[in-house]
Amino acid sequence: MITIIGTGHVFDLKQQILQILDEKQPNILCVELDKQRYNAIMLKQKDLEKYKELQKNVPIIYKMLGRFQEKLADQYGVQAGEEMLTTINYGQTHQLPVAFIDMNAQKLFTKMLKSMTVKEKIGLLLSGIGGFFVSKKRVEKELEKYEDNFDDYIEQIGDKFPTIKHVLIDERNEYMAQKLILATEQNEKVIAVLGDGHIIGITSILEKKEIEFETIRLSEIRNKKTTDNGSTASFSLEYQDMP
Repeated sequence: MITIIGTGHVFDLKQQILQILDEKQPNILCVELDKQRYNAIMLKQKDLEKYKELQKNVPIIYKMLGRFQEKLADQYGVQAGEEMLTTINYGQTHQLPVAFIDMNAQKLFTKMLKSMTVKEKIGLLLSGIGGFFVSKKRVEKELEKYEDNFDDYIEQIGDKFPTIKHVLIDERNEYMAQKLILATEQNEKVIAVLGDGHIIGITSILEKKEIEFETIRLSEIRNKKTTDNGSTASFSLEYQDMP
């Protein structure tokens, strides 16, 4: 059985996620990260100067996306991707295996940029610049539209940026779905914590494979009442690779 928790990388969802994990009592935790991204997050916490030095070799669009997420996360009082770190820390403190199920982000962005048309690149660059001026109020408004019309939202991305949709959404959905299927072969109760935008694509793949799953969407999580369970936030982990 797979429980898929849909999150947003810029929101404060720590207590909600911890409560769900306590309720579900999983055998393994799967997160929307690759090993390199996890290491980068850890390096940023431990050695900011070294992290900045390594970021010089990262594709410009990838850096812009990261800065945009950091800006929004700051408005919600968290660091970008904190829900992933919360899940990883839970695995450590509860002696649960954690699997990084996403594709290598830098390789994906390099592949995407090579495949994009000039029109897509210009549109993405302009969208990225505009993103730095997006307010928390605007994000909440867009979330309402997204939650009511998800299929239309993804279709609009595909119309405007077909390469982005194919590489960053469709290919990753297929990859992560296969990792989750593998996890179910070895574990009775699997929990996957990933961006809510991947849920429809991944669950459609699981349905075709007749894999049992349930979903907890971002809208449900953000409205979930929680109690502080006093969990600490000390992040270190032995990475479990999934072939």
